[in-house]
Amino acid sequence: YQRGIMDAASDPRAHTVVIMSSAQVGKTEIVNNVAGFYIDQDPAPVLVLQPTLDMGKAWSKDRLAPMLRDTPTLQGKVTDVKARDSGNTVMHKSFPGGHITIAGANSPASLASRPIRVLLADEVDRYPESAGTEGDPISLAEKRTTTFWNRKRIYTSTPTIKNVEDERGELTGGSRIERLYENSDKRKFYVPCPHCGEHQTLIWSQVKWPKGTPEEAEYACIECGALWSDVDRARAVGRGEWRSEAPFRGVAGFHLNELYSPWVKLAETAAAFLEARASRETLQVWTNTALGETWEESGEKVDAGELAALRQVYDPDTLPEEVLFATAGVDVQKDRLELERVAWGPGEENWGVRYDVLEGDPAQQEVWDDLDAVLLEPMHTVSGRPVRVAAAAIDTGGHFASQVYAFCEGKRGRRVWPIKGQAGAGVPIWPTYSSKAAKGKRSVWMVGVDTAKEMIYSRWEIAEGDGACHLPSDPALGYDETWMKQATAEQKLTRYTKGRAYIFWDLKPGQRNEALDCRVYATAAMRSLPRRMRMRESVRVEPHAPSGELIRENAPLRPNQHSKVSVKHSRFKKKSWLNAR
Repeated sequence: YQRGIMDAASDPRAHTVVIMSSAQVGKTEIVNNVAGFYIDQDPAPVLVLQPTLDMGKAWSKDRLAPMLRDTPTLQGKVTDVKARDSGNTVMHKSFPGGHITIAGANSPASLASRPIRVLLADEVDRYPESAGTEGDPISLAEKRTTTFWNRKRIYTSTPTIKNVEDERGELTGGSRIERLYENSDKRKFYVPCPHCGEHQTLIWSQVKWPKGTPEEAEYACIECGALWSDVDRARAVGRGEWRSEAPFRGVAGFHLNELYSPWVKLAETAAAFLEARASRETLQVWTNTALGETWEESGEKVDAGELAALRQVYDPDTLPEEVLFATAGVDVQKDRLELERVAWGPGEENWGVRYDVLEGDPAQQEVWDDLDAVLLEPMHTVSGRPVRVAAAAIDTGGHFASQVYAFCEGKRGRRVWPIKGQAGAGVPIWPTYSSKAAKGKRSVWMVGVDTAKEMIYSRWEIAEGDGACHLPSDPALGYDETWMKQATAEQKLTRYTKGRAYIFWDLKPGQRNEALDCRVYATAAMRSLPRRMRMRESVRVEPHAPSGELIRENAPLRPNQHSKVSVKHSRFKKKSWLNAR
């Protein structure tokens, strides 16, 4: 499949070549070979553009230099870098009839000056939006090719976020390489079935394996259903051919995924998928790097009716034995507290335990006493092993922040945390350190609510295993139709700023979202626990008792800090309570 791509790079009819692909298909080797072709067969000024200057230096030292040294036809064409006045540096190499300049998309200075005929832009989806203050780095690089009638532009990348159509019907806001590919002749690699001879592209939905045994993965022919082994697949790829799906107008586009790669077995791809599907973030990386496809930010994927289908028969006294601990998330309203308790097992598999609404004025102590009683209430597994709330997160974003701080005061040993939601992509679900609240300079933990919602919505669909969500079937436990609607009450929308798409969460018209907020806070409380506690699979972890021997009620314990804290940590050397312990 590499041959057709490299042929297009030397085809005078194609002024642009686009390669949208997964990792592990030899994409960088294609770039290397094209560079070598223009040094040996068609000397010209060449610009190799990498996402950063550091990546450009790494490519020059690790890829280009060994090729120049070890390829017989290139030996001696570029003067040794150690020779005096050689014109050969790490970022600029001269040869008879031309030169290669290596630049970083993050450096406007490296994109200036010399005109170039051949542009090799690698991993374009990793480029910054602007090279300093100069503007789009690809546009800056393309400007340098305009003086050549026989210019060649070659773009490669694994894709990222799927583009969306703007008001003019044009793709914008996401993956650069997808936009370039959609404007090409969109070639795909068709391979013949070893059994029926039907030509087809290799797609992920045709990879099959018995449940629980990804090591037995095989490819099923889309026509006859015959199963291919890795050997069959390699032979089919060896007999494949490129076919265009759109008219050719000077832009040759190629799409490849990991299923074509001779270096990756189907079993490895299947196992990587099962591991990646635990969260939205890892599944996106797998989709981009294994399938070579963009990730579509499609909003919620489970409605209230579908969510109700997840319900199973269990109650707070018949939790599965896999349960390690429970957490709670509390939302404060003007006339009540709403909270959810969630039980957690290995791999963040979880079981909704109970959703409670505690009526009462949060300005009065009674409702907080009721909350404390609920948090201390034990649950049990089917064998009778007690499960208690190991951490709780309470929202301070309303009008009763002072009451929340007062309730959390003295309960750090029980990991009862005052939190505040922080919107925005990439904000961690649980922070490393607390922030100071404006009033009284009290500690508050900033929770990445958008990140948590992304993870929760992606996991509603997982039925079993890591990340799976389970809900009790008894509506008396609070998981009724109202809860289902509130848990799916928000949706992701797209907004444009300066032509760039931004994804944000918004409440559906006429909906309430207290159930979703409580699940977000319970998830954040889970992430506040020590990683070793969350990842244990064989040892059953007993959460700390309300005033047990290991942690004193008023001990200033941080989230993510195990009860046996090392005195080597500089922040804790002078703590008398720690020395006493």
